[in-house]
Amino acid sequence: MGFADSDLTSDAFLGGALTILQPAHGYRAGVDPVLLAASVPAKAGQSILELGCGAGVASLCLDHRVAGLSIDGVEVQADYADLATRNAEANGQDMSVHVADLRSLPETVKARRFDHVIMNPPYYSRDEGTAAADPGRDAALAGETPLEDWLSVAAKRLAPKGYLSLINDVRRLPELLTGLSGRLGGIEVLPLAARVGRAPHLVLVRARKGARGAFRLYAPCVMHEGARHERDGESYTQQISAVLRDGAPLPFPTR
Repeated sequence: MGFADSDLTSDAFLGGALTILQPAHGYRAGVDPVLLAASVPAKAGQSILELGCGAGVASLCLDHRVAGLSIDGVEVQADYADLATRNAEANGQDMSVHVADLRSLPETVKARRFDHVIMNPPYYSRDEGTAAADPGRDAALAGETPLEDWLSVAAKRLAPKGYLSLINDVRRLPELLTGLSGRLGGIEVLPLAARVGRAPHLVLVRARKGARGAFRLYAPCVMHEGARHERDGESYTQQISAVLRDGAPLPFPTR
């Protein structure tokens, strides 16, 4: 049925280059999908599959940065899938959105292999804490699908030498590495820390189908200037500001 227009907000991303409809209450995309999109090493003409695309922010940010992509999104919640379709159309972008559980993909998706699979899976396992009151927020933050299944489906949908790119809470890194083992290789981890000297709170993870490169753990990418918050307003580093405001890439260090 979808959200009523009165229940939506219209939010600017990439310095106003994209206008995204989101629910006023429930799960709302912040900087995480933008950072994910910036980290994907996609090239014009390649195919992208986003698992759990929500309102489409990550895919649409990636499509804005890299022209000529073929993008498919899968979202289990029909109202969010509808938003993703509306957002793509409103921003003049081409994105095919499928309403489906990622464990039961439509045949049109199962029949294909993709150059990139991207995802922002739930940051918490179902057995941590209590469910959020809003169903959309609960599904985005915890959900019913084990992380192992996300990784298994992603690996199966990748073409040979294709990349998986994801963002998640650093506390799930051990589970991520276990789930990737034996499925994908060339695993790289770029931690994201709020400030210099702070422990990372998020990780960007990249792996490649059929790769044999050694595991790489990079120094944290620092998101804010200074050792602590000292003034009102934003304090993003120049690099992160360029990602969030200008759609700049966020490359991993060179191997």
